[in-house]
Amino acid sequence: MDMYLTHVCLWTTLLSVVVTWAISHVSNRRKKTTKLTDTTAGQEIRYGGPDVIIVGAGVGGSALAYALAKDGRRVHVIERDMTEPVRMMGEFMQPGGRLMLAKLGLQDCLEEIDAQKSTCLSLYKDGKKAVVPFPVKDNNFPYEPTGRTFHNGHRRHNGRFVQRLRQKASSLPNVRLEEGTVKSLIEEKGVIKGVTYKNSSGEETTAFAPLTVVCDGCFSNLRRSLNNNDAEVMSYQVGYISKNCQLEEPEYLHLVMAKPSFTMMYQLSSTEVRCGLELFPGQIPSIANGDMTNFLRNTMAPQVPPKLRKIFLKGIDEGAQIKVMPTKRMAATLSDKKGAIVLGDAFNMRHPSIASGMMVLLSDILILRRLLQPLEYLGDTNKVSEVIKSFYVIRKPMSATVNTLGTAFSQVLIASTDKAKEAMRQGCYDYLSSGGFGASGLMALLGGMNPRPLSLIYHLFVVTLSATVQLLSPFPSPLGIWHSLRLFGLSMKLLVPHLKAEGISQMLFPAYAAVYRKTYMTATTI
Repeated sequence: MDMYLTHVCLWTTLLSVVVTWAISHVSNRRKKTTKLTDTTAGQEIRYGGPDVIIVGAGVGGSALAYALAKDGRRVHVIERDMTEPVRMMGEFMQPGGRLMLAKLGLQDCLEEIDAQKSTCLSLYKDGKKAVVPFPVKDNNFPYEPTGRTFHNGHRRHNGRFVQRLRQKASSLPNVRLEEGTVKSLIEEKGVIKGVTYKNSSGEETTAFAPLTVVCDGCFSNLRRSLNNNDAEVMSYQVGYISKNCQLEEPEYLHLVMAKPSFTMMYQLSSTEVRCGLELFPGQIPSIANGDMTNFLRNTMAPQVPPKLRKIFLKGIDEGAQIKVMPTKRMAATLSDKKGAIVLGDAFNMRHPSIASGMMVLLSDILILRRLLQPLEYLGDTNKVSEVIKSFYVIRKPMSATVNTLGTAFSQVLIASTDKAKEAMRQGCYDYLSSGGFGASGLMALLGGMNPRPLSLIYHLFVVTLSATVQLLSPFPSPLGIWHSLRLFGLSMKLLVPHLKAEGISQMLFPAYAAVYRKTYMTATTI
């Protein structure tokens, strides 16, 4: 009997210990779902929430959300306005951008949006015309060498590009797409923990994640919380749409080297043509009192080639809405704060004359996604910070090429009475119109098909040399030599600031471009 009681007491005690441990274990697990201290990384970890918060559901935010969600990440996207955007920028995707889109598995977002194929640049100057195609026989480019023009967003049309990207991202179960306005970033001891935002009901709330991505465009109100770089307004883009018409050569991008700067026309949809031009601060006629309409009709239209002029005037005569947007330039800089990264126009901008913003953004997303893939958990801010530093270097072949080309191309398009500047402008036209290796090489750079900064420097040098020969013909004179020296100075002014901003080694050492091409421009998707 005593033995029996002893066994009962022993088993009762053991059972009580097991029950107590189980209750304690369950309790601890519940606590860990809200907050747990990771003593290894020294970071506060919140389980049960998203892995990544993305501020902005434009092209970049939506594409990144899709890419990270396909890798199994839980993504919370907060977008200020879910209605389809009405915008003038982001209407052309270079061939390199289409390759990046395909590698992210998003190429179908360009379907069923009335996107138009672009195969050539048609350049006009002083009554002459040069047609420069994207290089078709570039064996190093594993995709169809054509661009696409399309409505980035327009309320009259359903299913335009941005909306298609949003639909694709939100179709994944681990993506939460929410309308709300992000007010600020939540920061603790130099680490970004999440965001404070006002939801669609007007309630102010918070969201936390190990990684926050700020991707809210050129007018970002969060950029200053992370970076000190300021955007420089270079000029203004003026644009409108001529409706119910089609260009004679709808697959050409028509660029007129007019005065004071360029005029651009391209087929935006099967029935619409975008007409745009560049003006400079202090030279913007008023839209309200009709000065802009008179300027377009009387000053710009006569410079447009006759076969394009009717369509150029059609939108003006029919009272098309004229929009004015600032063109900005901003170098990319890394933030000292951990737990966050900035992408897109909030991170890096260049002149839109080369229409490469979306291409660089999609390239950045591809790089960032690949670097994050080996990390099972994003809460280790030290490891994520190392990833971001690597990202900043790896992106340079594409970003440095495009940023430098954007500055150079925009400057040579500006008309001038300065002989050195006009010689550079004429030299650029002659170089592209000559065809052959030079023209195809420059178009490969323009299309993102060959992102090599060293190749760009080569072409800039040849254009400068060609313009110098023009200044010294038929024989050298003291004035010609002086203008030639000034021309060389202008070339250095286009190049040197980018060498400093992007890094001399990243721009001059071909190994960086070779690694980028091998990793991110092959035919396979990741």
